[in-house]
Amino acid sequence: MLSIQDIRDAATRLQGQVLDTPCVESRTLSDIVGAQVFLKFENLQFTASFKERGACNKLTLLTPAERARGVVAMSAGNHAQGVAYHAQRLGLRAVIVMPRFTPGVKVERTRGFGAEVVLHGDTLEEARAHAYHLADTEGLVFVHPYDDEAVAAGQGTLGLEMLQAVPDLDTLVIAVGGGGLIAGVATAAKALRPDIEVIGVQTARFPAMVNAIKGTHHPQGTSTIAEGIAVGTPGTLTQEVVKRLVDDLVLVDEGDIEQAVLMLLEIEKTLVEGAGAAGLAALLRYPERFAGKKVGLVLCGGNIDPLLLAAIIERGMVRSGRLARIKVSARDIPGVLARITATVADAGANIEEVHHQRAFTMLAAQNVEIELVLQTRGQSHVAQVLEALRGAGMEAALM
Repeated sequence: MLSIQDIRDAATRLQGQVLDTPCVESRTLSDIVGAQVFLKFENLQFTASFKERGACNKLTLLTPAERARGVVAMSAGNHAQGVAYHAQRLGLRAVIVMPRFTPGVKVERTRGFGAEVVLHGDTLEEARAHAYHLADTEGLVFVHPYDDEAVAAGQGTLGLEMLQAVPDLDTLVIAVGGGGLIAGVATAAKALRPDIEVIGVQTARFPAMVNAIKGTHHPQGTSTIAEGIAVGTPGTLTQEVVKRLVDDLVLVDEGDIEQAVLMLLEIEKTLVEGAGAAGLAALLRYPERFAGKKVGLVLCGGNIDPLLLAAIIERGMVRSGRLARIKVSARDIPGVLARITATVADAGANIEEVHHQRAFTMLAAQNVEIELVLQTRGQSHVAQVLEALRGAGMEAALM
């Protein structure tokens, strides 16, 4: 059974091999959510994820015979990079099995750490089965991403660091996929501070641990922007620890995670992936349950696809009104487009796109419908732009 001593021993092994990342207060986020928020910046690890801790601890515990054989792991992301990087540092052969759909940037980054990457299967389950097959046929040691005591002990070291940095935390809010991180952190935190509250967060699209612990039957989705915690079946070992030590598990929606990613980028100037924003997403969704508390969040990873990040930023701008789409109807006469753009400019908005529509409209033949995508200062500014257009004799509405 995973113990505080396992985690302390792991912390000793990891000294000088992984970063003791900062754990500092965010005053702005604290003001927004109504709780005192402390952030543990695990996205600053060399591979931009806490997964390094568990991988490194597991690899350093291998016997000389196991080291000679090499290791195999299954992962589409952070665990792959953590195993590959530390195997390279320790001079071990590493084989990483990834599903065929894995983004090329993750494949190349894992190869860049010296691992042999095998693309197999269309799902994580198929990739995992092939990794076990390679372990059997080639004599490799399988390094599980979460259901392993040595891996969970490594992850738990960040819990020790958080309580060393901020001893009087009331609550820890931890993202949950397979459960390795929360199992390690809860074991460390409850041993040091039995009264501390540990709350796990899952995306509503992948509620496997919630269903397993609470006996619920929330349906499982097929995709999420928090792919780092998109686990279909929680670990056996980790599930047992969660049952004993975790106070509650909550679900957040995709929109909550998107908002949290964007807030961390804008306010803290730090880049996190979807899973890394899950803790803040929980505070945004359930502010009343954390009000007035001293809360520790783990920014557990920062590996996000640039195109996904661009989409999140753009969608966030739409939600806040800083990017708005409006429809303007006017008489189709020379100079009308110039009048519209001049009115928008005078109101202080910037035009990003213009769609000039004559044929596909229900307006009278002598009228024109123009769609504009505007960059504005927010919802109230959009209202001012619409009022200016109406004042200039045009029909204008938000789309």
